[in-house]
Amino acid sequence: MTDTDAHEADVAVIGGGAAGLMCAHVAGARGLRVRVIERANRVGKKILMSGGGRCNFTNTGTAPANFLSANPHFCKSALARYTPWQFLELVERHGIAWHEKELGQLFCDESSKQIVRMLLDECVHAGVRIDTQCEIGRVTVEDDGRFRLATDRGDLVAAKLVVASGGLSIPSMGASGFGYELAHQFGHALLPTRAGLVPLTLSGKHQQRLADLAGVSLPVEAACNGQRFRNAMLVTHRGVSGPAILQISSYWQPGDALQLDLLPDADVPALLARWQAERPAAELKTLLGEVLPRRFAQRLCEVWLPNRPMRQYAPAQLHDIAALLQAWPLVASGTEGYRTAEVTLGGVATDEVSSSTFESRRVPGLHFIGEVLDVTGWLGGYNFQWAWASGHAAGLAV
Repeated sequence: MTDTDAHEADVAVIGGGAAGLMCAHVAGARGLRVRVIERANRVGKKILMSGGGRCNFTNTGTAPANFLSANPHFCKSALARYTPWQFLELVERHGIAWHEKELGQLFCDESSKQIVRMLLDECVHAGVRIDTQCEIGRVTVEDDGRFRLATDRGDLVAAKLVVASGGLSIPSMGASGFGYELAHQFGHALLPTRAGLVPLTLSGKHQQRLADLAGVSLPVEAACNGQRFRNAMLVTHRGVSGPAILQISSYWQPGDALQLDLLPDADVPALLARWQAERPAAELKTLLGEVLPRRFAQRLCEVWLPNRPMRQYAPAQLHDIAALLQAWPLVASGTEGYRTAEVTLGGVATDEVSSSTFESRRVPGLHFIGEVLDVTGWLGGYNFQWAWASGHAAGLAV
């Protein structure tokens, strides 16, 4: 195909997710001809499913400390230049009602469809063209430095190429490793990828002890590798889930010690001492059943704790009981994997990407944004804010 047969654009964006749509409309608003190429049948699929269909679109407490990366400084510039308040201003301009759920998490009152509609309206207003169900076969660089994308709808030639193709999480939503392959093709280093914000699985006796408690939920503080998260844990048929577990999963790898404070809001030694003094005839499992889900408390006393009337415990035994309740060891065997993971850890190494423009230091005009990079946020709207901030920065830079 000759250049006269190819479609032309100033900017080609691979991926119609949060980062790609943000970048596209910002670049389009600057008068650039922008094309978004999305392989799925619609854009914003992960936006649509997020937050139980209400999209936890940002977090007002977003800070660099909420992100994992081999270079913890990389995210600082973009996050400082596009804040949650700026995205909230866009949301309000489009008349989308929202509420704060907990811990700075902002959600749509009605539907995540409103966020996708808002981004599409911004793209339409900026003259952005979006092609869905469009597959890219290969990407090459022309002699003049422009990028040629061979797609199943013909070739597209663009001066700038933005890779916003996301990670490997939730392949049923269209996730693929295309962005990583492209980075590798152009000489970029990749850090090992793994599932993040994902339920943990148990095996053998550890799974057997809890399997029939599936559906039981309780507040815990999960600790692993120096990180601690306080939130709910949910027992599942295959292991454990819930916000506290999803959060700690990004810091856990097989073999790592993982401990749970089962009574994070209580002074456990004082509680046990009071029970012994005030209710000496009551059994431990009965009393624990008043402060923990009853079935969970009974299982603790069947497997991990000696159950007897409170008067029968010596001080050393109460000390040991308190220690176990505050640092209950959970021996996980693995994770549910990319199938249910909310994010992908690792990805394109940031040391060869500009933290201000997101341009490759190897290939002029090539940019990487969003989840494809080795930057991963906590649960609670942080990954969306990274998508908006990195997309906004690249949209201004291309």
